[in-house]
Amino acid sequence: MMTIDRATEADAETISRLLGTIEAYYGGEDRPGDPGQVRAALFGERPVATVLLAREGNEVLGMASFTYLWPASGADTSLYLKELFVHESARRRGVALALMEALRQEATAAGCSRVEWTADRDNPPALAFYESLGAKEREGKVFYRSEP
Repeated sequence: MMTIDRATEADAETISRLLGTIEAYYGGEDRPGDPGQVRAALFGERPVATVLLAREGNEVLGMASFTYLWPASGADTSLYLKELFVHESARRRGVALALMEALRQEATAAGCSRVEWTADRDNPPALAFYESLGAKEREGKVFYRSEP
């Protein structure tokens, strides 16, 4: 039976390995993230994100990493999905759908007015999945990035 729950500090090593797998999925090296950075980012004095883990027994099937954005509309808050990832061996088994439903529940519990995310245009399976949820591509925004 699959469960979805919030990661705890005991999951830092698992999340570190997942980050390496995610990096490889996007064309980088399959090199685990630094567990110390994971602990600081998720469980430190000022956590910057929350991770949901999908599990079947002790096996981690996938994860969703999110944070909150403010303001969303007026003074509303939105839940922002930064990363949704399911191990290849667990795809097409409802894991991503279960993670998205858990995100909606998190958003509702936090009083958010919406759930938002971006997706790479060169990832047709992800785009098709999001469209199957009824999500619509938003026009009018341009994504920027700069180095600090």
